[in-house]
Amino acid sequence: MFVDSFEEIIAKMAVLKALGLKFSVDDFGTGFSCLSYLKRLPIDELKIDRTFVHDIVSDANSGAIAESIILLGRALGLSVIAEGVETEEQRDSLLRLGCSSFQGWLFSQPLPVTEFQSLCGA
Repeated sequence: MFVDSFEEIIAKMAVLKALGLKFSVDDFGTGFSCLSYLKRLPIDELKIDRTFVHDIVSDANSGAIAESIILLGRALGLSVIAEGVETEEQRDSLLRLGCSSFQGWLFSQPLPVTEFQSLCGA
């Protein structure tokens, strides 16, 4: 369905983006991630899939893939966030590779909105 109506999807995304919505490609590097979509879709951010983050300290291939995603995002002018960061070692490895945005249990477990607002000082 996505491929059949790709131009229509791009147009709808452009309208939503003009209204201030931002788009992120979740789980980048797995599943249906396709490099040809990156040059055409009006996206703002790539999210490094947690499978690469999980093994980044112990597996050179995971580190190489994460670094490639970071460099690709930078080259395309996109933000890059690493998902599933659970340890300081993972965070530090990602920092060395040039990624400075993270999400995961190292920072907080999922929270109800009110608890999240309290955590953020809102």
